[in-house]
Amino acid sequence: MIGVIANAAEHNVIVEFFELFKTPWEFYRGGRRYDVLLCAGDSNFDGDTARLILIYASGNSTFDGGQIESTSRRSKTTLLHNGSRIPIYGDSTTFREEVSRLLVDEESQQTVIHQHQSCMGLVVRLGYDLFSEVGILLTAGQPAAYAAIPTLDLHIALLRDLIVASGVPLIEIPPVPEGYRFVACLTHDVDHPSIRRHKWDHTMFGFLYRAIVGSWVNFFRGRIGVRALLKNWTAALKLPFVFMGYAKDFWSSFDDRYFELEKGLPSTFFIIPFKDEPGRNSGGLAPAFRAARYGAQDIADTIEKIVSAGCEVGLHGIDAWIDSTNGKKELEEIRRLTGESHIGVRMHWLYYDQQSASALESAEASYDSTVGYKETVGYHAGTTQAYKPLQVNRLLELPMHAMDTALFYPAYMGLSQRQAAEILRQLTDNVSDLGGCITINWHDRSLVSERLWDACYRSLIQDLKDRKAWFATAGQAVAWFRKRRSVVFDIDGSKPNAVRAKVTAHHRNSGPDLRLRIYSPQESNENGAHRSEKYVDIIFNENINVPVSCGVAIE
Repeated sequence: MIGVIANAAEHNVIVEFFELFKTPWEFYRGGRRYDVLLCAGDSNFDGDTARLILIYASGNSTFDGGQIESTSRRSKTTLLHNGSRIPIYGDSTTFREEVSRLLVDEESQQTVIHQHQSCMGLVVRLGYDLFSEVGILLTAGQPAAYAAIPTLDLHIALLRDLIVASGVPLIEIPPVPEGYRFVACLTHDVDHPSIRRHKWDHTMFGFLYRAIVGSWVNFFRGRIGVRALLKNWTAALKLPFVFMGYAKDFWSSFDDRYFELEKGLPSTFFIIPFKDEPGRNSGGLAPAFRAARYGAQDIADTIEKIVSAGCEVGLHGIDAWIDSTNGKKELEEIRRLTGESHIGVRMHWLYYDQQSASALESAEASYDSTVGYKETVGYHAGTTQAYKPLQVNRLLELPMHAMDTALFYPAYMGLSQRQAAEILRQLTDNVSDLGGCITINWHDRSLVSERLWDACYRSLIQDLKDRKAWFATAGQAVAWFRKRRSVVFDIDGSKPNAVRAKVTAHHRNSGPDLRLRIYSPQESNENGAHRSEKYVDIIFNENINVPVSCGVAIE
């Protein structure tokens, strides 16, 4: 059991942190002895309190006394832990006379961790404010320069490493569905289901420019081959005949193309509810060209096909991010056409601000999947997991980790398909190591002219299959994370030194079983335990009693 002492203002951050690092914990109570005591900042506690005491503080701490001497204090630096870079967005402190290289400042190479044995137990002093950093990640998020780093997950990994290395028993429920290594969500924003709807507008002229001039530029830069160049030029020549009805609309039938490519894998299509409504941005009325030339009713037959194929239809919202009343209307339109009551959201143009989670929760959205980057790929909130924004009670955010336009548009990353596939493999490496979910956004028209981004997408799907991903719709993935979050730990009074993990009943059918991971030597293979060099996993889906020291006794 971890006891946590922190400023009351950080309590909501701490609660969410321990939903992501799912292990037994509680706020510190006097008169109890813990396995681990985690102190954020200056705190008071009883002397003989824990086997391991972790003190996170960027400034001087009462417990430093004369034993720990700091050398420098810096703001916005990067730390190194086991070869991983951990950005620090607040202040950090380095220490003198410490030989440990476990955690060092990347620039100065000075240590940011100090360990010593005291009469209270092993004391580990870390020179930054953990929960302040987590709060920044869950609110403001990371700048694009650090997008590729799953920073929040690395904070969890460091804390886990410190506990396990100290010899203290640790149990957790990792974000890894049983039978798989991680979750994969394939999603599609449906912006332009028909080019025939775009006569003499910016979308048509943009298509012609990219198909003719853009393709020529990309060809000479080595981003596309001759075949793609000719396909795009041919499509541009055919466009008048498409408008006259003599040639097939090459943007239509997007659902069939994805069904064929994904071959039965469930995916999520985010559909715009109403035609010709640009909605609002933070300054007032959004640009007129934000308005879609279709509404959900216009593709009702396609929506029915998507649902019948076992895929999900979500809301590609217009004003839901800023106006809960309009959000309810938009969600209701998708409910009406799908027959589903639980509808998730991704905002059109990724409109989102600090109040959006509250607006979406008030509109009764099932989840949101807007948070991500337009200009790059990676971890805006620093995590592979679905998380709860701090200002809401129920809504979960399923972060978007990679979007096709960010990878390929010249104004953004401007990659070739081969380069993009390598970047996506790096994201898959991370989720394979850390667990959680990788959420991909490939737009409705990205498989055809003028984009032709199908080769990279095929490569990604094959890589995800090879790595044993659980392919889930966004709604299914969020439901599984809710099941994991629903687990409650308590001490089993009938069995000394045993912990009970309980899944809330109405979440038990939400996707694969859970794993309870024990980081301590185990000789028994009871409960279907699977042996690993570092830990033992026990599979469960309802209740389980674990014979491991994880309790506290009232003294």
